[in-house]
Amino acid sequence: MPLSPPKCARQKVHVRQISVEGYRREDGMLELDACLTDTKEADYMLASGIRKAGDPVHQMRVRVTLDADFTIVDAEACSDWVPYVGGCDTIGPDYRRLIGLNLVRGFRRTVGEMFADVRGCSHLTELLSSLPTAAIQTFATFRRDNEDSGEKPFQLDRCHALDCTGETVRLYYPKWHRAAPREE
Repeated sequence: MPLSPPKCARQKVHVRQISVEGYRREDGMLELDACLTDTKEADYMLASGIRKAGDPVHQMRVRVTLDADFTIVDAEACSDWVPYVGGCDTIGPDYRRLIGLNLVRGFRRTVGEMFADVRGCSHLTELLSSLPTAAIQTFATFRRDNEDSGEKPFQLDRCHALDCTGETVRLYYPKWHRAAPREE
């Protein structure tokens, strides 16, 4: 079901686009290329000068290379469009500190701590929060989501629809379904 119609007339003034593309490399590793772009529908006055309508205010990119355990083995970040040239676009190399982090084990929390406030770029750090689920979807391309490997499928108990006590799991993952705890 789509969103309800707007309650009154409105005019679009800002667009933020986040994209993440997943790739399988010929060496078996996976890579995620992520991009965050902010644009305005009208000319926009920044402290550093005017940004023309449609030109990005921000355009940040991140690439991470992952092994089969979701561990980042390489990382790079760059800022192609920034409001403050010579400032915003100098933090990219700091994001190599992502190497060694695991995308599915405390990644968002750790990134929030590592790059909080002046230790990072708020836009690059926000972009990173999209990577864990994009990585899972990229890996999922190569396996059936309910294949019986003997191990509990990764996605179970990670969102309300896939609660192991729920109807969805009973229907599609019966081996992993369990009765809901009784309320006392």
